[in-house]
Amino acid sequence: MASLDVSFDWHGTSACSTKSPAFVISNIPADTASLRFKMVDLDVPTYNHGGGMIDYSGSSEIPAGAFSYKGPCPPSGSHDYRFTVTALNADGSLILGKGEETQAFPPK
Repeated sequence: MASLDVSFDWHGTSACSTKSPAFVISNIPADTASLRFKMVDLDVPTYNHGGGMIDYSGSSEIPAGAFSYKGPCPPSGSHDYRFTVTALNADGSLILGKGEETQAFPPK
């Protein structure tokens, strides 16, 4: 399984937004057909923020708003959020790669 390099940018993301941030992902395997995104609030891991799935077009840049999810909405202060990105084959049965990045929101 490949190790994906994942980065994302909260720029333009407001609290409680359902618009996903922009991502840059590298080391995506050639046979990747879709990318699955999942976000976890590391300060409240039981809250389900969900994520999304997109068809992979061959670009390492995933624009803001590519999928809808329950965005960061910390009740007070800043929380740490981790996105995990999984590269899947055409029928979604095989994980080809995985990577993650953690950032605080609002950014510190």
